[in-house]
Amino acid sequence: MTASKTIGVLFIEGYADWEYGMLAASAVEWFGARAIAISPHASPLTSIAGFRLDAARGANPAENKDLDAVAVIGSDGWAAKDAPDVSPLLKAVAARGGVIGGICAGTLALARAGLFEDVGHTSNGRDWILGHEPAYAGAANYRDVAHAVADNNIVSAPGSAPGTFAAAFLETLYPEQAGQIGEMRAMFAREHAMVAREHGDGS
Repeated sequence: MTASKTIGVLFIEGYADWEYGMLAASAVEWFGARAIAISPHASPLTSIAGFRLDAARGANPAENKDLDAVAVIGSDGWAAKDAPDVSPLLKAVAARGGVIGGICAGTLALARAGLFEDVGHTSNGRDWILGHEPAYAGAANYRDVAHAVADNNIVSAPGSAPGTFAAAFLETLYPEQAGQIGEMRAMFAREHAMVAREHGDGS
């Protein structure tokens, strides 16, 4: 039986609506995880679409000692000069063997925490991440791909890849469930294959 896991889904103001739903819902519905919204910002937070969210906790490591994983959700706020520093939380969870993920601009938080130093990773484009963090550790390990990359408990993805981000994150957190996560990947692939056939150009 799969052991219960607790996932912190980390949001800041202006979070991207499409980047977390597949991960959080799949983790809870299919794997019995507990998903907790956390944020360094005061609630309520407002998404790009204008939806509002109340975080259950702050981003202080002392509040989050039970987390098995953290997923940092994108927002333009991560690219701002006053972006919050969540490095202490990410490093604390990583140090105890937890899974750390970042999607879209959320990858900047991982870069600033030094978590890309020895692992393959991706983001919204090589020029994009270097434009925001030109001297981040591990830049040579960047992979210019359109899907999520998982390496040594670190998962990253461009903002256009919430499906592979969810699958790679869950596969890293639940390696014993590779078969079921493979079914997730196949389901996503069928959707895109059908779209490609219907449009004839992959759009």
